[in-house]
Amino acid sequence: MKKVGLSGNYAIAYAVKMADVDVIAAYPITPQTTIVEKLSEFVANGELDADYINVESEHSAMSACVGASMTGARVFTATSSQGLAFMHEVLFMASALRTPMVMANVNRALSAPLNIWNDHADAMAERDAGWIQLWVSSAQEAYDTTLMAFKLSEETRLPVMVNLDGYILSHTYEPVELIAEETVREYIPSKPLVNRLSPKTAFSVGVVGPPEYYFEMKYQAIDAIERSRMSISKITADFNRSFGRSYDDVYAYGMEDAEYALLTMGSMTGSARVVAEELRKEGLKAGVVSIRTFRPFPVERLIKKVDGLKGLGVMDRASTPGGPSNPLFSDIATCLYGLKDRPILQSFVSGLGGRDISLDNFRTMFKATKEAADAKAPKPCMYVGLRE
Repeated sequence: MKKVGLSGNYAIAYAVKMADVDVIAAYPITPQTTIVEKLSEFVANGELDADYINVESEHSAMSACVGASMTGARVFTATSSQGLAFMHEVLFMASALRTPMVMANVNRALSAPLNIWNDHADAMAERDAGWIQLWVSSAQEAYDTTLMAFKLSEETRLPVMVNLDGYILSHTYEPVELIAEETVREYIPSKPLVNRLSPKTAFSVGVVGPPEYYFEMKYQAIDAIERSRMSISKITADFNRSFGRSYDDVYAYGMEDAEYALLTMGSMTGSARVVAEELRKEGLKAGVVSIRTFRPFPVERLIKKVDGLKGLGVMDRASTPGGPSNPLFSDIATCLYGLKDRPILQSFVSGLGGRDISLDNFRTMFKATKEAADAKAPKPCMYVGLRE
């Protein structure tokens, strides 16, 4: 292994190269563009033997990926924000047609107003599309998770979305330990997948699903993502053993004796941990929980991590206008509903459109979580960092 300085986007590009993909279908959009630019360099320089398809839109990129996957190719694409939204129609087809592929989604706010900075609205809008969704908190994790994603996708025959925060991770350079390319090829051997578009086979693809059949056909994809939990756990454990880095569906800091904790996803986790460490020195038993596997949601693991808490603050970097709660909070509340001694939950929204979430903001959230738990009376969702 060798350690080099890479941005989160470049770390993903190197992982894709080492995975020896067959087809890349790409359309540029900020802040994702440098992933596919780097991959185009690899292809042009002969470092990666792949078909690089320049398409006219993100909708076309996803359509090309579905078609290529059906021929047995190993497929990759990347997008952000409006690009992911433009793929919306085809995302559901990709999962229901059981097409293995990996897509990096560099999280960015949705317009309007036009904004190219980070929040989680894009991925949250697609949380019901039937894709496995993995979230990362560093460039190293982006590299490692992309490698695992190819193995996972091909084992489950489901598409996998790797989410990383725009600019905060995508353009920040960190030391990344790269695995030797020949070792990666052993870990993810290139092998032809099932070719369902060959005239020699008798598959029917994209057929009409009338009411007599649609329910059962759709349930197969629902069942597949439920059963993928076992594959995720196995592949993550194998990676941890093989390469000496530790990942889990749910990351936890200080949760052994924590009384109050914040729940986060993505790059927010590091700052939340810094504040939790400070609060521990001040005598508050603070902890941090971070969701890495968002779909399928790690219900049992989460319940174990938060067991014994008095209060849990849930940080959303997205909102559900007009809804009773926000995306991540809704999942957490559903997950913990019915538990006899569940923690008091406090909802927060922060960082929309790339607004910095300061350490003071995290302190505010920890304090509000404690107050809600001690009073056994959570407040309505608090918009932390919003100017009056």
